[in-house]
Amino acid sequence: MNKYLIVGLGNMGIEYEDTRHNIGFLVADKLAENLKGTFKSSNFGQLCETSYKGRKTFILKPDTYMNLSGNAVKYWIKKENIQPENCLILCDDLSLPFGSIRIKSRGSNAGHNGLKSIENSLQTQQYPRLRFGIGSNFEKGQQIDYVLGKWNDDEKKILNERIILSAEAIKSFIFSGISNSMNEFNGK
Repeated sequence: MNKYLIVGLGNMGIEYEDTRHNIGFLVADKLAENLKGTFKSSNFGQLCETSYKGRKTFILKPDTYMNLSGNAVKYWIKKENIQPENCLILCDDLSLPFGSIRIKSRGSNAGHNGLKSIENSLQTQQYPRLRFGIGSNFEKGQQIDYVLGKWNDDEKKILNERIILSAEAIKSFIFSGISNSMNEFNGK
């Protein structure tokens, strides 16, 4: 049976809730809700074991903090014997307009600390990711405050519909594969 690991990147703790950097957690929560799963405390984070159309699916929200996300990903890939191409990483992306999503089968970390950690732990850039655009509406030198900042009122108006779209894209990845999902969801 094919197994899938879906990893929402973010930081644990109340001070990080509803921040742009935690979009991976929000999308993971929506996916678990769609698949009627619940998160339980486990090794390296909160884990939801569920399935989608007969495919065993693990949804992980690492508790390692963003900079050490690779430890959690490596542990669960090895423990469950999941192929890296069946591991989808959900993360924020400053280079994409707010709310847009882009699915890629591989690529650079583009300066994202969570992706850097995963790349270092797995010793490869060959793993799929879903990047959720958070925009780049900040002044020079304010990137950290922006990324760790809360969603503004305009963003909040459409955030949920974009999270729902992201969860649909993940279900497509699990059932239809990366190429079909890229064709259907990139640019939406």
